[in-house]
Formats: sequence, structure tokens, C-alpha cells
Amino acid sequence: MTNKRTPSSSEPTLDNPSRRGVLKLSGSAGLALAGAALLPAEAKTTGGLTGAKANRAAGGSGAITPLLATVKPIRPPAVPLAVRQPYLSTWLPATILPGTSPQFWHGSPTGMAGMVRVDGETYLFMGDGKITRNVPDGNHGKAHSIEDFPRALEQTVLEVTATRSRFTLQGGGIELVVEFLSPVEPGDTRRQSMPLSYVHVSVRSLDGKAHHVQLYMDMAGNWASAEHDQAVKASASQAKGMQAWSLTLANPKPLSEQKEFAAWGHTVWATAAGAHVSHQAGKDVDVRGHFAAHGTLDGSDTAPSQIKDGPVYGLAVELGQVTGSEQRTDFIIGQVRETCINYLGTPLRALWTRHFPHWQDMLAFFHGDAGAARKRADLLDARVRRDAHTAGGHSYEGLCALALRQAYGGTELVIGPDGEPWAFLKEISSDGNMSTVDVVYPAAPVWMYLDPDYLRLLLVPLLHYAEKGGWPKPFAEHDLGSSYPQASGHNDGKEEDMPVEETGNMLIMVAAYLKRAARADARTFARRHYRILKQWAGYLERELPDPGFQNQTDDFAGSIAHSVNLALKGIIALAAMGQIASAAGHDDEATHYQARARKDMAFWAEHAKDPNAAHLDLTYHGKGGGDGTWGTLYNGFADVLLGTGLIPESIRRMQAKWYAQQSNAFGLPLQVPHSYAKSDWELFTAAWLADQPVAQQLIDRVYAYADTTPDRVPFSDLYNTVTARRTAFSARPVQGGIFAPLALRAMHIKAGADR
Repeated sequence: MTNKRTPSSSEPTLDNPSRRGVLKLSGSAGLALAGAALLPAEAKTTGGLTGAKANRAAGGSGAITPLLATVKPIRPPAVPLAVRQPYLSTWLPATILPGTSPQFWHGSPTGMAGMVRVDGETYLFMGDGKITRNVPDGNHGKAHSIEDFPRALEQTVLEVTATRSRFTLQGGGIELVVEFLSPVEPGDTRRQSMPLSYVHVSVRSLDGKAHHVQLYMDMAGNWASAEHDQAVKASASQAKGMQAWSLTLANPKPLSEQKEFAAWGHTVWATAAGAHVSHQAGKDVDVRGHFAAHGTLDGSDTAPSQIKDGPVYGLAVELGQVTGSEQRTDFIIGQVRETCINYLGTPLRALWTRHFPHWQDMLAFFHGDAGAARKRADLLDARVRRDAHTAGGHSYEGLCALALRQAYGGTELVIGPDGEPWAFLKEISSDGNMSTVDVVYPAAPVWMYLDPDYLRLLLVPLLHYAEKGGWPKPFAEHDLGSSYPQASGHNDGKEEDMPVEETGNMLIMVAAYLKRAARADARTFARRHYRILKQWAGYLERELPDPGFQNQTDDFAGSIAHSVNLALKGIIALAAMGQIASAAGHDDEATHYQARARKDMAFWAEHAKDPNAAHLDLTYHGKGGGDGTWGTLYNGFADVLLGTGLIPESIRRMQAKWYAQQSNAFGLPLQVPHSYAKSDWELFTAAWLADQPVAQQLIDRVYAYADTTPDRVPFSDLYNTVTARRTAFSARPVQGGIFAPLALRAMHIKAGADR
């Protein structure tokens, strides 16, 4: 994109390019990756050596066979741990919990270690938990200090659901379950606004004996920033029944970022206070070593001030004698900012501040709500699992389990300048723009399915800016600002224009919201924003049916003239405007837009088909050399979503047959001659062709990519369909597009209920 930022030298090469810069990466790099071998099937669940039960390979060669842990229903490229908003986004770049440090979405460590002491023996269960130990040095006859791991529990299961990642481990006669729950709260903006995530740890005896158990977890100083030369300040407190650490930068910079981290606010690490809880801050190996030796912490704070020196902030819980009955402890991790967004010069406060006077009150509420939150998560997980399995089987269930937290985790809720809730989205991993329209659009199916009012909250700032904020152009804006969290707009008109793309996206999303909303709410919304929506529809009427040379959402592939896919979006958007006009009570204008869309569709159907083959071209034939080319017509999804019925059935079936013949092992290429694909667009296409066999093929092959890719980064949407390697990007909220088939089902259910 044109508003590029230069990644720092410490950031991974592919994690944060501009979207247009991907074109460079997908050339020689893509060719180099084409011959890369995929991981063998068993490597998906390799747990690594754990010592006690490492098995010798057959044949007596002395080789060690790693323990294999069960992973269900999908082996995540990276496991979501605490993923609730753009600055609380921590992942495990592995399948096995002990031994690997968690990371922020772009790869910077967010250290967290967990240890359990069973009958005086200490085991690691999470993270890179090295400790300091004094051991005899036989060579020199004196004590010697080393830094290394204690023993580790053996992981047996990783289960990923829509809201949770649950690790089951064993050792020392106990079973320990660590559950990372990042709640998703459809319809509840108060709870959804809280930037906090649970870590539930439960322990029970497995061998019928009682065991004395003590539990330890910590948060490292690098949760505050990826700039490790930074100084941090921490404070321990007991307030509202919570034992909490609060970590801040010594020199915060409000409403700005440093290497994608928030350069202001504070990270919170807490558990319920009590005589059974102890705390300590200091150098990582020392604090962890103290727990390993004593099973408790001493309450001191000797933590180094600079992140690079390894400060950690520990909490220890005395569980006492543990038998076959499960004993549970809840920890909470969060990234708290009272002021979140600068909208056109006005700082906007986090929505949670409307409900809680201080963050400590929010923390106490969140802790007290843990049991109810688990029950709500159970219901939501079951709903997503059931609906996904019905729509696309085991593969689709796995994709939805992986995508839900990632989609919501790119957004956050604030109090808008009108005093009402607003939602903003960060274009994570590509340009970092504010509420990028062509990122909100591919993400939108998750909210069309689960939470249509959340889609409304994301649309309101975009509409408000076009109506009142000074946007000077006749078509919809591309974003609200070049760099999150600064919604500074583009009143000078200098942005990465995508005129037909973004205008079509906005009209389609508004029409989709109106179909899912209650009738009265739909009419109010349509009337309130009718003027700007009509203006945008007028722009489309002038540009269609044959858009000129324009940039579009797949800008890494370059601008395109006479695009069949882009033209289709604009034509469907005109029909969407007809639905908006009808909702607003303008039946005569509704008839006009519907007639214009049908007229433009006749031109499209005549000029889009390749004259020599049974498929649509990438561009109108005879225009710019389009003959013989083709691409993924993901914009067909909006036709079935809104029920506009514009695309002839013969074309839909023709494309389904063509795609079934053209797919690679890991999916359908986005457009020839490239082999890369976009997972969100693959699922848009599967939804459009839901009654065709190719739909399940598309789902299964995207699943195969996600389940086997050797790139251990948060679910990338741009990847190679031959090698299963990512081309670029990670953790982007566009993976909300995985829910396109379920959005379609929800829309049809609502339509049936309204009849």
C-alpha cells in the first residue's frame, strides 16, 4: 500500500511488509519455496524430547523418538494464547507448551513461564523457564552455577476451540491442564471491551495418591515493548481482592506505537489474593529458581529496570494436597489503556471505562466472572463447532476454531465522539492502517454470522468520517488513518485510493447489516446514512459496467484495468444500494438501482467469459489482453449473501467446474500465473459455490495448508498453494472471512424468519 512503514531490523522479513511489497516477495522467494519439503504428517504433533519417556527407535540405533501429543481439531500454525485486541495478541509458535517462549503476533517475545512443584520436585509446564542452580563441578571440585530447565511435564493433548487453547500435561503423578481463554462475547459490548484474557490452570492426581502441589507462573518485562533497551516500572498491589502486577514503560508515549506494541498503558498480570498466594519480581532465572527451591516466593522486588536484563513478575499459588478432585487457579493477563484512539484530534476512551471507574474494578469483575465466562464460552464453542461441522465437516470445524479469536483480536471498542460505542480495526501485519475498508470487508462474515451489531459498530466510524470528518472525494475512503491508533483521516485526499473496491465494500456491508438487523433498526440506520450511501452509489453508476485502471484489494498483485472481479463487486453493490433504498423507504430509487444492476450484469456476462475456454477471464476479453487469464471470483459471494441473484446460474456452474480442475494441493490460486492464494477469498468462493462439490474441496485444501504449514506464525491469509508456505502476513483479522459459509446460512435463516 502507499502508506508504507519500514519494519525495524528486528522484525521478521515477511511479518510486516506493505501489502504491495508482497509482489517482490512472491517472485524469487516464491520460486525458492516451491521445492521446499512439507513437514511429515507425524511432525504436526511432535512434542520434542521430554526425558522421562523418550523412546528409543526400533533397531537399537540409539536414536530417540519424540513423544507425540494429540492435537485436535487442527494443528495451528501458531496457537492463540491471549488474543483479545491489537495490543493483547500473544501466540505460541509451536504445538508443545513447555520449552518455547510465547510471542507477540509479529514474533517479538512476550515471555511467560509456568512451573509446578509436586512433592518437592519442580516441573516446567510452559515457556522457556530456565532457572539458576548450583551443582557440583567435578572437574574443579567446587560448586558451579548453571542456567537450565527443570524437568518438564509431558504434553498429551492440545485442543483448540473457537475461544480457547487447552493443553493437557502429565508428570509426577498429576495431570495439569492449562487453558487460555480469550472470551468472545457476541452482543455484549461491556464484556467484549475488556482487554483481559484468562489463563485457567487445573491440577488433579492421576495415580490415586495425594500430592503436595505448588503452582508458579510469571510475566516477563518484554510484554511492555519490543524495544528491549526500554526501561520499565512495575508495581505489586492487592486491591479489590486481586494480587496484581502492573507493568508500564518508564517513558510512555501516549497514543503511539513502538514496533507494533502500544507505547502507553500498562500490562496487568494477576490472580486472586490470599494467604496461599505469594509474589516476587527479579531477574528471570533467580525468581524462577527461588520457586523451584522453595515452592513459594518471597515478596521482594529486585527486578532489573531494562527489559533486556530479563525482569519477570511472578505469582505462586499453594494448592496443598491434591487428590483426584480437580483444583483450579485463574490467572489474568491484560493490556490496559484508558484512552485508546485519536479520532481526528479527539482522544477516545476505551468503552470499558464507561462501566468501571478504574482498571482494578474491571479486573475484579473479570475475575469474578470467570465461571460464567467459561459457561458462555462452552455454549459459543459448541455452537461454532456444530454449525461449522454441518456446513463443512471436520476441516471447516478446525478452520473456524482457529479463526474466531484472530478476527475479533484485530478490533477494539471505544466511546465514540457521539457518546455511543464505536469499534476500530487495525490492519495487522500489512500496513497497520486504521479501519481499512478492504480489511473490514473480508473480515465481516464473522460478524454477519455471530454479531451483526458489531459490524455496525465497525461501519459507524467509516460513515461518520465520510459524512462529517472532511473526506473530500466522491467515493468511499480506503481507511481512517495511515497508522493505528491515529485515526487522522485523509482530508487532503492523499491515500491509497481503491474507488470501486471500497465503495462496493461499504454498500455491500451496509446492506448485509440491514438484512441481519431488526426491521426498525435497519430503517433507522438506512435513513441516517442514506445521503452518503447514495453519493457513493452515484459514483459507481458513473464508473460501471467497465471500471478503468484501478487499484483493488489484492494490491500486492498490482492495479488492474477492466477487472471482471472488481466490476462484479461494483454491480452487486448497486443492487445492494437498491436494498438500502428499500429499507429507507425509497421504493422508487430501489427500483432504479435494481434495474441498473441488471443492465450492467448483462454487459458483464457478455464480456467476462473467455471466448475460447469454459471460464471467466481475469479482465473483460479484448480489453488489455485478458483472453486466457482467470482468477478466483470471490466477489460472487455477495450475490448469494444478499440474494441479489444477478450472476447467471450457468456461469456459476461453469466456474465451479473450472475451479475443481485448477486447484493445487493446498487450494485455488488467486489469479494466474501466481500460485499464491488468500484463505479468506477461498472461503468466500466456497460459500458462493456451496451447493457444488468444489466447495468442500476448497475448505479441505485450506485446512490442509493451515494444518501442515511449517511456518509457525499466527494464521497467515496469503500463502503458496503448492508448498503450503506463507507468502506474507500473519494474524490479520481478514481471517473472519473463514466464516463466509456460516454468514450465508445465518442470512438465509434470518430471511426465512422474516417471511
